[in-house]
Amino acid sequence: MNTQILKKLHELLESKSPFVAFRKPNGSTITVIEQQDDLLYDAHNFEAKGFVFAPFDTSTKEVLFPAHLIKKTTFSLQNSTGNYTPSMRGEDTASKEKYLLLLEKSLAFIKETEVEKIVISRREYCPESTENEVVLLQRLLSAYSNAFVYLWVHPKVGTWLGASPERLLELQGDVLQTMALAGTQPYLNTEQVVWKQKEITEQQFVTNFVIENLRPFVTCLETSDTYTVKAGRLLHLRTDIEGRLKQAITVRELINHLHPTPAVCGVPKQEAKSFILKNEGYDRRFYTGFLGELNMDDKTCLYVNLRCMEVSKEGTFVYIGGGITIDSIPEKEWEETVSKSKTMKRIL
Repeated sequence: MNTQILKKLHELLESKSPFVAFRKPNGSTITVIEQQDDLLYDAHNFEAKGFVFAPFDTSTKEVLFPAHLIKKTTFSLQNSTGNYTPSMRGEDTASKEKYLLLLEKSLAFIKETEVEKIVISRREYCPESTENEVVLLQRLLSAYSNAFVYLWVHPKVGTWLGASPERLLELQGDVLQTMALAGTQPYLNTEQVVWKQKEITEQQFVTNFVIENLRPFVTCLETSDTYTVKAGRLLHLRTDIEGRLKQAITVRELINHLHPTPAVCGVPKQEAKSFILKNEGYDRRFYTGFLGELNMDDKTCLYVNLRCMEVSKEGTFVYIGGGITIDSIPEKEWEETVSKSKTMKRIL
């Protein structure tokens, strides 16, 4: 990053001001939004304007940087990112057995009920000292050009960084765009790969869910063919979905029907979510929630908070998960979370 951006971010961190710095996928600019006080605000049923950071569990309040209390600055990122050598960190073997037991329990639940998919997650604690948050942001920007990359800070909530490949929704005028993203395999120098039936089925769950939940609110609903996309060192299956919003439909209605999607929760949504909250054994907080600009300049653009970490004085929590279906093999699911964890751990 250029000197101007670095100076700005360091000043905000030192002043302990609430702020977010982000770059949209394949963008050439970084936007910094700073809140002019340190109070906590919510999005008032997503009718307010500003930058929103929402948790996985919708019973917990989101955090909003209100539009009337923010200063927004955009900086060019041209020629400002550089290369770095990723660190190599080992697997968190201490949590492997616990996670495998949870996967077995999830599979048993799927076999005994009508639930078709559950997204089971975990978090890894990295107690080693890390670089400061600005350096971590630089590394994310350099490593993940086609992701939504961000650094979000609020002194009363915490510090989060992430590189998300998944857009929850984008709404401009009456045009709504979203995607169904699921299925994972490592990127091995080619995007021409064969997908197993488990990943194809998992991604189709997400596509069907999004289409069914959008039908009451949009017209001219169109979907692309499903294709492979690269996100860091991982590959996913993606289907683009677009439609035109009917009159009098609110952002709140769209969010309530889409979040959380089967890509981060499961099918059916309520049954899967109840299982997650009861059995995962920890609070996801903002992992698998969403964030982005809400009702700003007549536009809403929200991203699912995937591939993220929470940074504190005690260390760093890296959050990862995977979709469990009837065809899942626990050991393979564990290996998938290890691959996903490297997305964040390689920048520490």
